[in-house]
Amino acid sequence: MLKGKKIQTVALTLSMVVGMIIAACLSPSAGPAPTTAEEPAAPVAQTEAKSTLDIVKERGKIICVGRGDLAGFGFVNEEGVFSGFDVDYCKVLAAAIFGDPSKAEIRAATASERFTVLQSGEADVLIRVTTRTMSRETDLGMNFAPTTFYDGQGLLVRKNSGIKTLQDLNGASICVLAGTTTELNMADQMAAAGVSYEPVVFETRDEVATAYDEGRCDAWTTDKSGLASGITTLADPSANEILDLTLSKEPLGPAVRHGDDQWYDLVSWVVYATFTAEEMGINSTNVDSFMDTEDPNIKKLLGLEGEYCAKIGLDNDCFVNVIKQVGNYGEIYNANLGPDTVFNLPRGLNNQYTNGGLIYAPPIR
Repeated sequence: MLKGKKIQTVALTLSMVVGMIIAACLSPSAGPAPTTAEEPAAPVAQTEAKSTLDIVKERGKIICVGRGDLAGFGFVNEEGVFSGFDVDYCKVLAAAIFGDPSKAEIRAATASERFTVLQSGEADVLIRVTTRTMSRETDLGMNFAPTTFYDGQGLLVRKNSGIKTLQDLNGASICVLAGTTTELNMADQMAAAGVSYEPVVFETRDEVATAYDEGRCDAWTTDKSGLASGITTLADPSANEILDLTLSKEPLGPAVRHGDDQWYDLVSWVVYATFTAEEMGINSTNVDSFMDTEDPNIKKLLGLEGEYCAKIGLDNDCFVNVIKQVGNYGEIYNANLGPDTVFNLPRGLNNQYTNGGLIYAPPIR
């Protein structure tokens, strides 16, 4: 009888020990439970991974997916130096993070590989004349920051042609690239305007540019960013102009990977700071004169009130560095695409909202 009780006691003790082991394995403090193929451990990896900002800071530079062959937006010269509107927005981020725009590196990529480069982690942000679309956000796992350039299909004509409107193109010949949405957009727009024209269709962009330059067509149509670059290849760029007409919607701007809200906030609000600075009349040459301002909105932008840069993980003068070292939105636009460049691209929708455009920043508060 005593022996039987000892056996029961041992059995009970073993049962309790096994129960404690199982409970410990299932306890959150003991780490994640084993996963199956149907339940991957991705959330754990995301939790343990460093933030994009931490990676950028440790690396000592920001890497932006860009372009090296589109003058005005992203172009690399023979010395390997990049310049352009998109390049300057990479420098804007470097100025905000490091206080030094030179800590921006461009990873040139083709249109087909740009998304893979970002998704793989080879770069931190995509700034490469890329249109924001629903499928790119949902299917490709991207978040687009504020639109920095409202692009759209445009028309390039000779300045002495007298062409200013679609109606002026009645009976004209228009060079266009075959098999593109550009070709279809042109047909739809001209039909809606009741204008007849002759499409002159070519297979390559170089063929289109050559035909236009040789006078085989009265106008050249493609996205305005493409026209802004193409005009520089003509025999006499100054004899041509891009009309202030937009035939389609192509909102271009930076994009980041899903899954890092702090990085998305950082990129978004640094871009917004360039919008806000222009709206408030603050630029790279006069920013210091605003340091004794009593305007609470300017104080917030310049880090004189509140800790707004700290909210995105940066020093509180992050926006000041952006404005002083790179410029406000208008300065960036004019330096690359404005009246003093070969492009002389009208701002149109890229004007401040106070001037009939779509450049609009939410308040810093």
